[in-house]
Amino acid sequence: MTNDTTTRPKTTLADWILRLLKGILVGIGFITPGLSGGVLAVVFGIYEPLMRWLGNLREKFLKNLIYFLPVGIGGILGVLAFSKVVEWAFGHHPAQFTWLFIGFIAGTFPSLLKTAGKHGRKSWHWGLLAAVAVGTLFLMRWLETIRSVQMAQNFGSWLLSGAMIGLGVVVPGMSPSNFLIYLGLYEPMASGISRLDFGVIIPLALGGLACVLLFARLVSWLFKKYYALMYHIILGIVVGSTLAIIPSGVRGLGMIAACALLFTAGGLVSFLLAKLDEKYSRDAEE
Repeated sequence: MTNDTTTRPKTTLADWILRLLKGILVGIGFITPGLSGGVLAVVFGIYEPLMRWLGNLREKFLKNLIYFLPVGIGGILGVLAFSKVVEWAFGHHPAQFTWLFIGFIAGTFPSLLKTAGKHGRKSWHWGLLAAVAVGTLFLMRWLETIRSVQMAQNFGSWLLSGAMIGLGVVVPGMSPSNFLIYLGLYEPMASGISRLDFGVIIPLALGGLACVLLFARLVSWLFKKYYALMYHIILGIVVGSTLAIIPSGVRGLGMIAACALLFTAGGLVSFLLAKLDEKYSRDAEE
């Protein structure tokens, strides 16, 4: 995983499909309660280069657009094509599918640690990671206790929902779906997306895009100045948010076996994807 453009192999069909699959999984993360699309973007090596590009859109715009095109297509497919699947899966088998996504995260964590330390790390970075993980875990547990409210469904509320989703891109670990559930907007949003209701989709897209563009430059600058610090903070968020979504009440040999199998499958798939990804750069074309 290097930023040296002289050693970067040319983009191939396999690389394009790999980025498409990553985009699909990130899109699913955005619409799945308890998960974070931002965390999955970090896990699959999309987050940092995306923030760097969005922080300076004019720099080599066409090359970066071509690089992130399959990610964007995958994200849209993940949201639109899988909204009903996700709704069914997490409505009928929430524990099993949550363990599948925990496996996805666990399988790529060694690669994430390697990436975080590529510019060096100090011993206090490990303490920072642990502190952020604990803080994130307690924050997410607290959020689960918040009573839900019912918010009116209109252009403004969908714009706000899109901004929350966009914030979930910029702030890994934040699960926009959880906040939308609290506001009573998640189910109507998922229904609107599955019905291709552009009265819902357009303000969602506008709010999300505006929020991402607003904060991307700041995030890009922070990575440039404080790479190890930022990465270990984000890794702490990944660890804490993952611990927070571990399902409780998994009982019975059959359910435990299913959860273990899905966790193992998710971990193996993401580990192999990470290994395949090492054949290519994790960064956008420069």
